[in-house]
Amino acid sequence: MGNNVRIAVNSRFLTQQVTGVQRYGIELARELKRIDSSIEFICPEKVVHHELKRELNAKVLGRFSGHLWEQIDLPLYLKSVGSPLLVNLANSAPMLYGNNVVSVHDVAFERFPESFSVKFRFYYRFMIPRVLKSSKAVVTVSEFSRNELVERYGLNHEKISVVYNAVNEQFRQKTTISDELYVLAVSSLNYQKNFHSLIKAFNLLEDKNVKLYLVGGFNKSFADVTLIDDIKKNKNIVFKGRVDDDELIMLYSNALCFVFPSFYEGFGIPPLEAQSCGCPVIVSNVASIPEICGESVVYCDPYNVDDIADKISGVLRDQKLRNDMVKMGYENVSRFSWKRSAEKIYSIIRAVQSYSFRENVILNNI
Repeated sequence: MGNNVRIAVNSRFLTQQVTGVQRYGIELARELKRIDSSIEFICPEKVVHHELKRELNAKVLGRFSGHLWEQIDLPLYLKSVGSPLLVNLANSAPMLYGNNVVSVHDVAFERFPESFSVKFRFYYRFMIPRVLKSSKAVVTVSEFSRNELVERYGLNHEKISVVYNAVNEQFRQKTTISDELYVLAVSSLNYQKNFHSLIKAFNLLEDKNVKLYLVGGFNKSFADVTLIDDIKKNKNIVFKGRVDDDELIMLYSNALCFVFPSFYEGFGIPPLEAQSCGCPVIVSNVASIPEICGESVVYCDPYNVDDIADKISGVLRDQKLRNDMVKMGYENVSRFSWKRSAEKIYSIIRAVQSYSFRENVILNNI
């Protein structure tokens, strides 16, 4: 594209394992490509999502990886092609490149520092305030997270636009015949996800024929290392690690219920994925979760192990309740769409390109 690049997307997420942040980047990148084929997607080497790289026709460049690539190689390239607007979808951006739109999903590293390594906390506490201050517009994933960014960094409320997550269309119910009865939980194994309380609650259940399946990545920068020991103590708890989307859909579709007892979420995609696969959902009653789930779920107190156990037992005992929750879940999921979210981000992009924004320009009504 040479010097004609108008919009570029920081596609470092192509080199990362998929969590909620990367899912946001991947799905919005796909939709943005459909909206505007001239957008250039840029990534470092060591891509792990090769099919998606081809789909986006992503440009691989630079000699560094990780944060060094983002802070050195990426801005140097952008300046060589006319300093186009850079769209950052995955919680970080170049600090010395001001022509940015940046998505910051939450401030979990501030609210729950024990969930992150010292190195990670130090870097994000240094980088995020600088990126937020220099960016032309800020995007986040819920009204809850918008309020968090205003409170933590003193941003003007109107500088921040809310662009929700959604669920990929392939997440649809696929039932199989199985004798296995299980409760499902999906998340990374860090402290704020509260798997330790879920395990304690599961151990209180009277029905010993039901298993607990835990799905999620184990990253040393984030993981609650004590969880593995807790998991090994109960033969009815099965840690499945990372699974691909096909297996995840099968797990959602055939679970008795899905439990999401997190202490803190900027959005939280797994409850919507579960609902999209026809699974009843139990979630914690904190942070952004009530905003995202509405009346379609059963809520528990994530700080009360007995309450988590009671809510799981209640859902397992009541088939009519589970049927009603499945119906309400489908209705709730329909509120969210990657296509609509991408259209909103693209409107923000075009508005930033068209006007010289000040802190008080209202983007939220776009």
